Amino acid sequence: MTKHRLNHRRVKKLGIYTVSEIGELLGVHKNTIRQWIRGGLQTTDLKRPLLVLGRDLIDFLQARRTKKKRPCGTAQMYCFRCRLAKNPAGAMADYSALTEKLGNLTGICPDCGLIMHRVISLANVRKICEEIDIAFPRALSRLREIAQPSLSSDLRGEA
Repeated sequence: MTKHRLNHRRVKKLGIYTVSEIGELLGVHKNTIRQWIRGGLQTTDLKRPLLVLGRDLIDFLQARRTKKKRPCGTAQMYCFRCRLAKNPAGAMADYSALTEKLGNLTGICPDCGLIMHRVISLANVRKICEEIDIAFPRALSRLREIAQPSLSSDLRGEA
């Protein structure tokens, strides 16, 4: 089964929904909605059909989303395999610019070896530099500066 993010913006705040209507609206099974009701989703009353107010459903979905968030520390990145925020291995990371003010910080997870990424602003790089070493790789300006050209290149014969 494919996991997908539930979009609370599809729910109308002033609407009243049955269990099957919520299932169709959010793309989940009716039994999932019934589990949410047993887990704390408020209904108007206990009579059948169970009715849920739109604002209660929105609040429930937003609370679920904030409960699942895992904020990262100053120099931490999120590892998707371990599902934890961690400092990169060796306290080292690479910075590559995306725009003038934003960049991508790349490090390696110390436990599983997976490459971790974090988008940061250039203004926050100094704060992070206090905790980990950040390398700013310089891109080669010309193709001829490459030490080992590719096999299909004609640059080997030129001096």
